[in-house]
Amino acid sequence: MLPFSPDRCFATAADHAHCAAAIRAGSRSFHLASLALPPRVRKPAYGLYAFCRLSDDAVDLDAGSHVAVTRLRARLARACDGRPHDSPEDRAIADVMRDHAIPRLVPEALLEGLAWDAEGRRYETIADLHAYAMRVAGAVGVMMSLMMGARDALTLARASDLGVAMQLTNIARDVGEDARAGRLYLPLAWLREAGVDPDAFLSNPVACPAVKQVVARLLREADRLYARARPGVARLPKSCRPAILAAAFLYADIGRELVRRHSLDSVSNRARVGAGRKLALFGKALAVSPLLSRDDGSAALEAAAFLIEAIAREPARSLAAPRPGMGAQFIFMIEMFERLERAERFGE
Repeated sequence: MLPFSPDRCFATAADHAHCAAAIRAGSRSFHLASLALPPRVRKPAYGLYAFCRLSDDAVDLDAGSHVAVTRLRARLARACDGRPHDSPEDRAIADVMRDHAIPRLVPEALLEGLAWDAEGRRYETIADLHAYAMRVAGAVGVMMSLMMGARDALTLARASDLGVAMQLTNIARDVGEDARAGRLYLPLAWLREAGVDPDAFLSNPVACPAVKQVVARLLREADRLYARARPGVARLPKSCRPAILAAAFLYADIGRELVRRHSLDSVSNRARVGAGRKLALFGKALAVSPLLSRDDGSAALEAAAFLIEAIAREPARSLAAPRPGMGAQFIFMIEMFERLERAERFGE
């Protein structure tokens, strides 16, 4: 991690404008929500989002190439060393990681998850799937927690639970889309237990009762993690709680839509939550968040241990991160939502 210097910023005003323009083009809802943010919060949020989007796009555009992942790792290393690559996203992420004391290992975990996608890795057990989800989504949840100034182990454990739960919902929703692209994320052991041959399913994706059984099982595991994560929201600053709780409500409702409207058929359907329902869930979060109680200290998922340990070794900076207001709450919610859904690039 580069030395902390509050007087030195790598990103220029033009770099921040570039990151803002990238978000306007890539995510309508994220950009609209960001307009309520104070500038001191908006800039790092844009920088982190822009680097995550750059990473996703670089791997996708290069057909999941390991070369793209290797290049991204080199760029991240330079940003951590205070020598960012000559691009707005790299200079912005260098500032974000320094100002919020984000250890290099955390965004590296995200890149590792992209590398696993590049190699077409499959996951035998739910524990194996937890390890993948922790990298591509749990790490994002942890970084959001750090940006809100919450870095104790219990809060990070619950943030990682929420990120993994969201990713499991994402996987359950996209079974057909993934299969048609040659990808399979459902636990192989669960498929075999249900009588489904993984290779046969990939060659002819059909939402048979056995596949629906596995999807339902995955949604139950996601719901278990949403329940674990919810009390941890009470450990966040009060101003941040409604948005994070809303994120959990919104994404969990995708799974419920899959059950209610599509009878667990995520092979030929893609569940979505309508705008009216989203608004209702956000209102529910506003009402419920003051009533939350802190969790009982349940241990983190085993897959989260390496992230939490890395953060414990990285002390907080003397320049504290600003406490977000309501605009920031909503932007953090949308960041997690958009990062997982990734459907905005296709339009809504």
